[in-house]
Amino acid sequence: MGYTITEKILMAHTDLKEIAPGRLINARVDIALGNDITAPIAIREFRAAGGKKVFDRDRVALVLDHFTPNKDIDSAQQCKTVREFAFEHGVTHFYEGGQVGVEHALLPEKGIVLPGDLVIGADSHTCTYGALGAFATGVGSTDLAAAMLTGELWFKVPPSIKFVIYGKLQKWVSGKDLILHIIGRIGVDGALYSAMEFTGETIRRLPMADRLSMANMAIEAGAKNGIFPPDEITGEYVKPRAKRPYTFYTSDPDAVYAQTIEIDASQLELQVAFPHLPSNVRGISQAGGVKIDQSLIGSCTNGRIEDLRVAAGILKGRKAAPHVRLIVVPATPLIYRQALREGLLEIFMDAGAVISPPSCGACLGGHLGILAEGEKSVATTNRNFVGRMGHPKSEVYLAGPAVAAASAVLGRIASPEEL
Repeated sequence: MGYTITEKILMAHTDLKEIAPGRLINARVDIALGNDITAPIAIREFRAAGGKKVFDRDRVALVLDHFTPNKDIDSAQQCKTVREFAFEHGVTHFYEGGQVGVEHALLPEKGIVLPGDLVIGADSHTCTYGALGAFATGVGSTDLAAAMLTGELWFKVPPSIKFVIYGKLQKWVSGKDLILHIIGRIGVDGALYSAMEFTGETIRRLPMADRLSMANMAIEAGAKNGIFPPDEITGEYVKPRAKRPYTFYTSDPDAVYAQTIEIDASQLELQVAFPHLPSNVRGISQAGGVKIDQSLIGSCTNGRIEDLRVAAGILKGRKAAPHVRLIVVPATPLIYRQALREGLLEIFMDAGAVISPPSCGACLGGHLGILAEGEKSVATTNRNFVGRMGHPKSEVYLAGPAVAAASAVLGRIASPEEL
């Protein structure tokens, strides 16, 4: 009996000769990630356990991306705790200020996470790195503390669900629309504690930015991880970035899957997730007409240069509706610089946008884009739970950058085809 890519990566990080779904294992960790919300708790537990040094200063990443630049005194204290710990332990991958980016865009960009890695992070969207062919999953802060201390963590091997996606995507349709459609189809618990493995001809043609968007939202279907078999597109992305060896794993032909789901992507239109679940998905033809107060383009799901190019292409020569606050958040300093060089930031400013520094702030209702009572926002983010971006009586509609840009101009949820 063969193994899936997820099972192969997990087994490679143990001394076991065989593995199976449901088995509890102890595995070596390649990268352990924390941010300014989750790392302070992990640091406290690390010290309570008697920790004197991290297991490997090159394998711990601390990214101050949620409430920075510091929103208030509490967030300043949080960041101070992490900063002092990073300096104390000589953590190589510590980012704040002008070096910080949204963590799940920053780590792949810098070659910190690589194919074949086992990555844990005290943030639910750590599953993003599955786009590179890594096993990556979110954990609690106490688990992060254990990993920082020992370089190991326990896991239950997840069963795998195989998604075979075929057909040519229509204009404007992206990886964000694919994953929204999948979550809408299987539900927010449809892949509970499973590995979502994405394959098929559509996936093989999909650019890395779209793969990262899809893997990012595997958690919204309840998955343990989302993963893509690495290929030439992976290699082109990783090779100039990697600073250490990596391994391409693929599933065996006789690997066993809990379920196989086939999707004809050629018929898929732009998707929108209505409040208050990522699974409350409608095609754009059934979603239009909702008046919005804010359009947010950014986040670890859709803040990459490819996303900004799509949005700028629609916004060029146009302005956001007078009643719409348009917020653009480049996900990393490198993306910010690239958007500046390409003239995208000027297009956004001409459209009336506020351009934020790289930050998670608006996405989680922290700062830089909070919604008031009764307000509605279309956002390229990944989560639209009650109160996610502000007031409990506000509403968040999830979409890709094309819909977010067109909606900003028309003042309502809309397709770019309407412009």
